[in-house]
Amino acid sequence: MASWAELDEKNIVTRVLVTNNAFTNEGYDWLIDNLGGTWIQTSYNATIRFNYAGIGFTYDSELDAFIAPQPYSSWELDEDCQWQAPIPYPEDDKKYEWDEDNLKWQLVDHV
Repeated sequence: MASWAELDEKNIVTRVLVTNNAFTNEGYDWLIDNLGGTWIQTSYNATIRFNYAGIGFTYDSELDAFIAPQPYSSWELDEDCQWQAPIPYPEDDKKYEWDEDNLKWQLVDHV
């Protein structure tokens, strides 16, 4: 089985489909012949293109990576194409949420 992400004109993922891939390019050829559009292969275990594509992700051709939407404007993309907060998540086994207004992790009172 192979997974494929369809891209719009801005390289945003609009859908992800799984195809039979018993033969080289069989799934890709079927998508092009039957659905048209632009398709890029993605990997469920992220062995290619850093992340499994999801609807709303962007495909960056220079990085050859699927990138999730930026969760907060202060977060930056790391070398593994993951968004990182400006301050690391606390490692004390408590639950936190990011507070963008104050640029810090806020302890969650409720569980």
